[in-house]
Amino acid sequence: MAERTFKLPDIGEGIAEAELADWLVKVGDVVQEDDLICEVTTDKATVEIPASASGRVIWLGGAPGETMAIGGDLIRIDVEGDVGDTPDTAAEPAKAAPPAPKPDPAPEPAAPAPSAAPRRAPRPAAAQNPLGATGATGRPLAAPSVRGRARAAGIDLRRVRGTGPAGRILHEDLEDFIAHGTPPMPGNGPGPRLATSEHPVTGVRRAISERMAEAKRHIPHFSIIEEVDVEALEELRTRLNARFGDTRGKLTLLPFVIRALSEAVLDHPEVNAHFDDEAGVVTRHEALHAGIATQTDQGLMVPVIRHAEAASLWDNATELRRLSDAARTRRAAPKELTGSTLTITSLGPLGAVATTPIINRPEVAIVGINKMSVRPVWNGTEFLPRRMMNLSCSFDHRVVDGWVAAEFVAKLKSLLEVPAMLFMEWRDD
Repeated sequence: MAERTFKLPDIGEGIAEAELADWLVKVGDVVQEDDLICEVTTDKATVEIPASASGRVIWLGGAPGETMAIGGDLIRIDVEGDVGDTPDTAAEPAKAAPPAPKPDPAPEPAAPAPSAAPRRAPRPAAAQNPLGATGATGRPLAAPSVRGRARAAGIDLRRVRGTGPAGRILHEDLEDFIAHGTPPMPGNGPGPRLATSEHPVTGVRRAISERMAEAKRHIPHFSIIEEVDVEALEELRTRLNARFGDTRGKLTLLPFVIRALSEAVLDHPEVNAHFDDEAGVVTRHEALHAGIATQTDQGLMVPVIRHAEAASLWDNATELRRLSDAARTRRAAPKELTGSTLTITSLGPLGAVATTPIINRPEVAIVGINKMSVRPVWNGTEFLPRRMMNLSCSFDHRVVDGWVAAEFVAKLKSLLEVPAMLFMEWRDD
């Protein structure tokens, strides 16, 4: 046999090893050059590794969750001959051969009505895999771009039939599902749910769990929750979007919060800092590198808007959209996921009345944005409906005193409640 062993390639940033997150193929599968074969992770990002030749997989170099050295043996492929026509392939239909190119469906003798949408030619039954085909981590096998399309369309990929290698869900599978709907499920009503499943904590999820445990173990947290009247801020945001939204992009609440933070930390530099507890040194930063806690299908990631203090509302809004999209589609570079000096976390419209966020170590504070809602507010003579929002801020009590934290939150509140102050260029000395 013409066996070829492929090494785990260098994935940049001086990384010497990576964790094998999931195999996208199994022994016996036929792969084509540039097909994705596995996912590996560092402590910040997930990288998909493509095949560098076509052939049949005959050996895998590790199990999901194992740490592999860069340059170590990753996979072996038999590249001899036309592996798609060998007797072994014919004898094992479960080890699906690569799907043949789908020709356009031939025209029917009686053409459908002009308004009827053309229906795809059904895929051969032998090429189909059962619903919910997953990798070792329990996630449906699909490329990030397919996951993004499914998420945008509100589709659970576990209900989509995959026809790629090892049941991988392709763009064509998603299009078929959108066009034809969910396959019929057995039974006429809900039955008891008896299944259980185990999901190894690997890759980015493992890194998140370790960081969260480390932060809670080392940092004595305390939180301050403050109510903010954002009626004026929302009126300003609505007016700015009406005037500039088509040309500069829509503004969400977060760029205003970032702007307010860049002002508040000037008066309270203790909050925009890192604490090296082993060396006993606090490093205060003049620059605001704003970390934005972002939920992805891999877990929580924190892309960083660098020098947010030097950018306009719209520049920060544009960078926020770019980085959040890169994190969710796993295209963010490792350097875009490190170096924050102060983190913002928000649950958006899902929100809550209050939260107690965990500090992103080695930072010493984190600012939580809670759900906005209309509440009755007493003005001294009557109750008025006002848009209100709670800030939930956590601090490291080893280096930030309660009084300093309270002053910082009060400053942040005053800037958000009188948003004109966000655009003042003068400062009292």
